[in-house]
Amino acid sequence: MEYYLLYKPFQVLSQFTSVDGKNCLKDIVNVSKDVYPVGRLDYDSEGLLLLTNDTTVNHQLLHPSFEHARVYWVQVEGVITDDALLALTKGVMISVDGKQHKTKPATLSLLDITITIPERNPPIRFRKNIPTTWVSIQLTEGKNRQVRKMFASVGFPVLRLIRAQLGTYQINGMQPGDCLKLSHQEVQEGFFR
Repeated sequence: MEYYLLYKPFQVLSQFTSVDGKNCLKDIVNVSKDVYPVGRLDYDSEGLLLLTNDTTVNHQLLHPSFEHARVYWVQVEGVITDDALLALTKGVMISVDGKQHKTKPATLSLLDITITIPERNPPIRFRKNIPTTWVSIQLTEGKNRQVRKMFASVGFPVLRLIRAQLGTYQINGMQPGDCLKLSHQEVQEGFFR
């Protein structure tokens, strides 16, 4: 079995087949043909993605009954309020496949401004008169575009979204496009302790 931890860059599809000429995983990583991503990150999101051909690991990480935590670093437009953070912590209503869904409780905190975040290429549009806030959010579910919908529901549009942690693995020190080969034991210890 093969296991890779990839820092998926911005504007790369979470699949090995290009659509409409967009960059995809085969443009940044060379792995066996039977290796696939576990889960997904949207084209306009970035961060950690596990790639494997181990279907058992795929099931254990994706099935909702296992509730595996994922941590995202989110840059939002404006200075986020305590009320917005509280609402997100308790769960908010979002639309999923045309139906209303209340998100599970989440763990949120403001990110320390001294953390090192790799530059994005292209960078987000800088607006001198509109501040931004970086927030860390931990979820145990992964609906389509959930983080973006959650923050939009409390009035804070997402400018940049990074999956910063999967299991015990973090992006600290990694750059977009970095790919680490993991052993079966490292996957077991990093995701299933």
